[in-house]
Amino acid sequence: MALGRPAWKEARETLQRLLSADEPVIRDNTALRERAFVPQSKATMHLPAKIGDYTDFYSSKNHAYNVGCMFRGPENALMPNWTYIPVGYHGRASSVVVSGTPIRRPNGQTRPDESAPPKFTTCRLFDFELEMAFLTGPSSVMGEPIPMDKTEDHIFGMVVMNDWSARDIQKWEYVPLGPFLGKNLGTTISPWVVTMDALKPFTVNNVEQDPKPLEYLTHEDNYNFDINLEVAINCEGLSAPKTVCRSNFKYMYWTMKQQLAHHTVTGCNINPGDLMGSGTISGETEDSYGSMLELCWKGTKTIDLGNGLTRKFLQDGDEVIMTGYCSGDGYCVGFGNCSGKVLPALPL
Repeated sequence: MALGRPAWKEARETLQRLLSADEPVIRDNTALRERAFVPQSKATMHLPAKIGDYTDFYSSKNHAYNVGCMFRGPENALMPNWTYIPVGYHGRASSVVVSGTPIRRPNGQTRPDESAPPKFTTCRLFDFELEMAFLTGPSSVMGEPIPMDKTEDHIFGMVVMNDWSARDIQKWEYVPLGPFLGKNLGTTISPWVVTMDALKPFTVNNVEQDPKPLEYLTHEDNYNFDINLEVAINCEGLSAPKTVCRSNFKYMYWTMKQQLAHHTVTGCNINPGDLMGSGTISGETEDSYGSMLELCWKGTKTIDLGNGLTRKFLQDGDEVIMTGYCSGDGYCVGFGNCSGKVLPALPL
């Protein structure tokens, strides 16, 4: 990642050549082929980078509007700054884990009864957030923003991400500084990084932005992508995971270029392998909402898993499985699974 786009391009082209049907180097060398390839069923996957810093944006307009409606009403759903800046916060990099790592339900301070003092208790409203994230490339210099025309040189590739959320802890703590303990308990990413060159065939139009962004956030080229996203829940009593959400990355209001240009406009420096989350990705229909909070609409609806099982929020033992893929003409580019099972909370 640190070597930059010329190295990324060379590595990708070399691998494509070595793996092509016309190239005999691996095809005709059985011993080399046995050394070069490992069956996925026998592979142990790891984090794709040592993540020094992690930032989470809030860039899906559908999601921001839905949550805003729940807590402030439709007339005040979006805060005044939302359509002017890619809103975000600095997250906790130490608890970013690879797919398959169990996540423990947290204990924390909540206030279920607003007429009474808060309590230290076990999180009841445990949730997933369907996100994607990009990993950064070469370092930038502290004090020097990355201009829009250079942002692509620092965006290496993308992963699927689940930013686990303790909604009741988050609700009590988030004013005035935003997410803290409700988010730092764990963030899961897929081990596969799909490079931006691999995603170019799936470029789609950027979402129309109104008002027009300020000049430092403006770019004319399309940098939005048609990436199919799904979330399934598996639990005891189901014969197969139940899909509860089908969404798409193309619903993002702010592009990754805009996110990175805004992140560094103060001169904040980035390093190779920094993780930049998209924020929850929700589509336009109820079955495309990217969190349990939206799917159950703040607890007023139930989610049918089949076999008589329902959910509003996640229960102990539930496994959340996120997948992402791009469909081409006769081929598919997959991101692999982003999964994790909910472990019970520690005793209070």
